Amino acid sequence: MIAGKSLLQRTYENALLSSRLDQVIVATDDKRIFQHVKDFGGEVVMTAADCPTGSDRMAALIQKERAYDWARIIVNIQGDEPCVDPALFSKLVFALENNPDAVMSTSITPSEEGVRCVVNLKGEVLYFSRAPIPGSKPGAPKMAPSYRHVGIYAFRRAFLEIYGLLPPTPLQLTEDLEQLKALEHGYIIQTVVTDEPTLEVNQPEDLQKIENYLCKHPTSL
Repeated sequence: MIAGKSLLQRTYENALLSSRLDQVIVATDDKRIFQHVKDFGGEVVMTAADCPTGSDRMAALIQKERAYDWARIIVNIQGDEPCVDPALFSKLVFALENNPDAVMSTSITPSEEGVRCVVNLKGEVLYFSRAPIPGSKPGAPKMAPSYRHVGIYAFRRAFLEIYGLLPPTPLQLTEDLEQLKALEHGYIIQTVVTDEPTLEVNQPEDLQKIENYLCKHPTSL
């Protein structure tokens, strides 16, 4: 609970503020979560328990629920990020619309920490890594910026259906990063750079960070 609402409810209601999301749905394999979403009036769908990643869960959702066949672009928002600027979800959609070669878009932010991302001159992903990248030769000037990956994705619907069928790849398994599977199979991921805070809740103590943020942004309460 965060100031009277659950973490999931706050994430859901924050997503509803995006001008480009026509529908917001929680996909879960947990009956408790399913009932909780029902209780606060949200839309929710049960998926299988054996989905290895969030992207695989999205793929399973659209394959199972034909009611969403109308969707052209599907945005995967993690349930532990209630403070993302809703405008970022719209920017991810725009990024796909503006790059016909890309099948996915994702967000990155200038940082020396977390999962790193390097991009080409068009902002398309070259690689993700848990190691510090880009590296530099000792004494050489650092010319390329460092970016931290923010795990929010937008998929073209047609690719998301393919993604769920693609076999795991060596770099994906080595780094334990699901997005590398798309790169290793030769697909293009477009990035969107954001400077907005993306506070996650990975440990119980992270809840205090969220409460502090909400107190400084009372309209979010």
